[in-house]
Amino acid sequence: MQQFLAPALAFMLAFIFTPLMRRLALRVGAMDHPGGRKIHGHAMPLLGGVAVYLSFWITAALILTFMPGGEKLRGLFLGSSLILALGLYDDIRGLSYKAKFAGQFVAALILLAYNIRIEFITLPFQNMVFLGAFIVPLTLLWVVGVTNAVNLADGVDGLATGICIIAAAVMCALTFENFPLISLLALCLAGAALGFLPHNFAPARIFLGDSGSLFLGFMLAAFSIMNVTKQATFTTLVIPVLILGLPICDTCYAMWRRLRGRRPIFQADNGHIHHRLLNMGLGPRRTVLVLYFSSIYFGAAAIAFERVTLGVSNVYFIPLVFAVFALGLKYMDSVGALLSAAGISLTPGKGKKEATGEEYKKHFPS
Repeated sequence: MQQFLAPALAFMLAFIFTPLMRRLALRVGAMDHPGGRKIHGHAMPLLGGVAVYLSFWITAALILTFMPGGEKLRGLFLGSSLILALGLYDDIRGLSYKAKFAGQFVAALILLAYNIRIEFITLPFQNMVFLGAFIVPLTLLWVVGVTNAVNLADGVDGLATGICIIAAAVMCALTFENFPLISLLALCLAGAALGFLPHNFAPARIFLGDSGSLFLGFMLAAFSIMNVTKQATFTTLVIPVLILGLPICDTCYAMWRRLRGRRPIFQADNGHIHHRLLNMGLGPRRTVLVLYFSSIYFGAAAIAFERVTLGVSNVYFIPLVFAVFALGLKYMDSVGALLSAAGISLTPGKGKKEATGEEYKKHFPS
């Protein structure tokens, strides 16, 4: 019964807390102002991540009264609380990328201190390899990398929230039989994010903010280390890499694009996948739905990899999954032009225009 009650509680708490956080954001001035590469046309309240954080951890505390979780969850709580505080400070005062990275590494070190770490990998046709001295750097790279990948995906109303809901649901499905506690916590994280989504889906009334996107990314990274990776057949990180394939692909693509253009890899730009879809004329809602389906594609690939015995062909399965997606990215603009030439409009039809910019300002004044 708790498999259904706990996520439902997280959903209800987030749905209730989010309007309260919106009012608080308006009162304290925690606002995201338009300009630069941002697509919203007026100041938007942040602090949505606080609602997700509170909803998840209140529910998790109740769960642990019935399912003791041990020392690891204490480390998860401390690390995620630091991440939330880091994001909150950035939302309200602003932080340099160096300070943000430093804080994220400290949060990842907290996980390591509580034995949440990547200890081994298994390679094709080889036995399990213990990482030894590489445990710390690989764990740090994974946690900080995934945390920032989700943060970078938070560029369109509801995008990062929906991606994390899908990823957490897939993690729940993959850990349900062998790791019931992690499965239930992943489902509670999905429930908390789902309770926030109605307030965040286009046209949004509140944003996750860095506090929310960093928190969700950190939790997914930690969950994947704690148990999901133990089920991979060949490569330890294959399944979580597939589950988080969309934000990971977007981050890697952004880094490659900036390096090719001889720009700093941490310099923000308008070349993310969601920006390209918006430039094709899809509008925020259609863009988000396309990327939701992309996340489902990667999640289905992760489930197929774990559930289906493919023998040696497993070696080629992962590159094939990413190659198909990369091919779609490469020819994304060409497909849009081809559809337009064929008379198939990507923009919403008459009477169905999506609210962006001034429409947000009209309906949701700050």
